[in-house]
Amino acid sequence: MLDLLNTEQQEAVKHLNGPALVVAGPGSGKTRVLTHRIAYLIEQHTVNEFNILSVTFTNKAAEEIKKRVSLLTNTGNTIPWSGTFHSICSRILRKDGAKIGIPISFVIYDSDDQLSTIKQIAKDFGINIKQINPHAMLSSISQAKSELIGPEDYEVYAKGYFHKTTAKVYFEYNKRLRKADALDFDDLLFECVNLLRKEKEVLEKYQHTFKYILVDEYQDTNKAQYELTKLLAKQHSNIFVVGDMSQAIYSFRGADYRNILNFQRDYPTAKIYNLEQNYRSTQTILDAATNVIKNNTNNISLALWTDKGVGEKITVFGAQNEKDESFYVCSQIEDLQSRGISLTDTAVLYRTNAQSRTIEEQLIRFNLPYRIIGGFRFYARKEIKDVISYLRVIHNPKDGASWNRIINTPPRGIGEKTKDKLKEDGWNVLTIEEKTRLPFTRWITDAKTLSTSELLHEVVEKSGYLSWLNDGTEENLSRIENIKELYSVASQFTDLGDFLENVALIESTDKPNKDGVNCITLMTIHASKGLEFKYVFLIGAEEGIFPHSQSLMEKEQLEEERRLCYVAITRAMEKVHITNAQSRLYFGTIQSNFPSRFISEIPTSLLDIKGGAYQNKHVTPKLDDFLDDMEYDRNNFNWD
Repeated sequence: MLDLLNTEQQEAVKHLNGPALVVAGPGSGKTRVLTHRIAYLIEQHTVNEFNILSVTFTNKAAEEIKKRVSLLTNTGNTIPWSGTFHSICSRILRKDGAKIGIPISFVIYDSDDQLSTIKQIAKDFGINIKQINPHAMLSSISQAKSELIGPEDYEVYAKGYFHKTTAKVYFEYNKRLRKADALDFDDLLFECVNLLRKEKEVLEKYQHTFKYILVDEYQDTNKAQYELTKLLAKQHSNIFVVGDMSQAIYSFRGADYRNILNFQRDYPTAKIYNLEQNYRSTQTILDAATNVIKNNTNNISLALWTDKGVGEKITVFGAQNEKDESFYVCSQIEDLQSRGISLTDTAVLYRTNAQSRTIEEQLIRFNLPYRIIGGFRFYARKEIKDVISYLRVIHNPKDGASWNRIINTPPRGIGEKTKDKLKEDGWNVLTIEEKTRLPFTRWITDAKTLSTSELLHEVVEKSGYLSWLNDGTEENLSRIENIKELYSVASQFTDLGDFLENVALIESTDKPNKDGVNCITLMTIHASKGLEFKYVFLIGAEEGIFPHSQSLMEKEQLEEERRLCYVAITRAMEKVHITNAQSRLYFGTIQSNFPSRFISEIPTSLLDIKGGAYQNKHVTPKLDDFLDDMEYDRNNFNWD
């Protein structure tokens, strides 16, 4: 069973009793270790499969573990208690939740159910949703639950109008969920921990049942998940966690990397196993990633190594502008294709979704098929289609499809009956102005004199669309960035008609690929975690873009950006290209950008530097030098 494992993997697998932390570097076979350990417990130590709890973050990972264990044991063992945190907690609550008043038949509210409940509460309480966005309140409540903060505690610590209002909504929200025999996803964890804390007999039952506990991606656990595993493991202390501090990139979801850093504090007798052999990447790629991550002060370092050889140097291409950058990427991919390399072996990674726009348009020009993982193509994104629809009705007031899309977006209390009447009247602009209180007539006139970017800015601001999205949630911040990136397109067109024609032509060409089609993968770095590609292009490696502008003045945020860089580099098997631009049309304005500090953290011996931006430069300049040269006041410096 253990013949195919290396020495470090075998040592971890054969760990029997007591706490253990497996620090698993990228591509080190952590899933193999988890599955072999479960099979080893069953086969070699006759542990009953019902006494093993295996917890993951995705259903896919849980099913993969079950499948592999079944093959390894050759007995059809399925590990009945293998699943995500949420699925495990749901099972426990359905079995024993009645002891704290949770009915066995509870329903689980999805995000739409949650939001509609919040909106109804806001309406009933007379809360102005233009001042306090329902999305923001829901996000705050969700965060509180993941930190095990109930409505009572939330109210105690609430300060300021937003949080005090949210505290009232939180109370009522929970009340209405219970009245409907419903829980939201955060409740599954919150109430499960609550159950185990309050009901000693229930806790002891599950402590006795789960003699061996295995947790995947431990660096991504939040407080509720951390507390759950700690409670369950208290009796036997046979908790076996796998993770990598260097890949902790989900703080915006409530993940707390300190859980893995503090594992030895929580379990003083814990054994540590380091998985340092990488089966994915070349040594050059591993050395580059290691040199970047070692600049973090909060880190568990690994001496990553591979038997795949040194490999090619990392190419750093300094482009003149964003078009030059995207042309370089596409020409390199085209060259790979001409050498028989499949497009599926290639990925383009970026920090934010808004960055996909330029590379998408260039890929279309090169006739290179692509897919976007974890999101929609730029012109297919809801917020982009919404804003363009505003411009379309200004250009053509008879465009019924566009009127129908934006007449109640953002919400204005216009129902379907009113929509039908407006449609019957031929979408009369004056009537629409009366219903929406928006100056469409003036905008139609202004379109003849204003530039497209000026008109776009006017519409986005005065329609209330931007303020509607501005609720502080990660999802809507990304949408705002996408709208701002649309300014970059608009700034290239004086005439509104020309702009809309360009969009239409791109949309007609930009058709989704069918499953199985040979295509390039585009995604954010966050979405790339757990994946691998032979060739990786990391674009937009500039200060203010990557690392993101919002992270530059906060140490912890900057360190998470560096972990993101580590993840991006280690997705590659054979070759990494890192690109940036001296100037970039970004959010509608020309920005002069300085190369990302992450490039300067990679030894020049590992780099092949190309492009006009790096001519006659042997070393990428450091940010400190740049700030000194430009004589900026560091205390007031802001990349936004």
